Amino acid sequence: MRTRVKICGITRCEDAQLAVDAGVDAVGLVFYDKSPRFVSNEIAAEISQLIPAFVSRVALFKDADKTMIDAVLQAVEVDLIQFHGSETPDFCQQFALPYIKAVGVKGTEHDADFLRSSAENYRAAKALLLDGHAPGEAGGTGESFDWASIARIDKPVILAGGLTPQNVAQAITLVQPFAVDVSSGVESTPGIKDKDKVAVFMRNVSGSNAS
Repeated sequence: MRTRVKICGITRCEDAQLAVDAGVDAVGLVFYDKSPRFVSNEIAAEISQLIPAFVSRVALFKDADKTMIDAVLQAVEVDLIQFHGSETPDFCQQFALPYIKAVGVKGTEHDADFLRSSAENYRAAKALLLDGHAPGEAGGTGESFDWASIARIDKPVILAGGLTPQNVAQAITLVQPFAVDVSSGVESTPGIKDKDKVAVFMRNVSGSNAS
């Protein structure tokens, strides 16, 4: 199975075009104002407009209220919502878009039960995104975790947290995720993507699929 790729934290139109040209399956727009990759509705709308068909536009929220989310969805064309905080299943399901739910894992013996219960609680989610942060924390820190400890769950898995061009092939081999999600690992500075890093990342994902 081909591993899909999402590049998150896109803040500029030129970086969105770079990601599309590299062959990504999805781009992520961060609507969490404490993130260095936060993007305004106006810039996000410009970025969204240039994304072609068959590349998904993902809006990331962390513990935002419904009013704020509705305002973004009215201003910006998106295909999928990513909830990255402590949102309940009922909260996630009230919007007229499919969603994925991020959960924080640390690569410990407690993760297996936590992941299985998360998959059951968020059974309407299209996937669980596994990030290297403690449950309830913000994520997006670029921290990796013990990929070999990840339990198999009955839900597509998106692997995030500390992925780089150098380690993504190993991560795919160990976890066999449906998709990988990278942000800081392909940046020159926070929020600014690096063309060479993106190219190597995509090449190494392709190489792991071929092996």
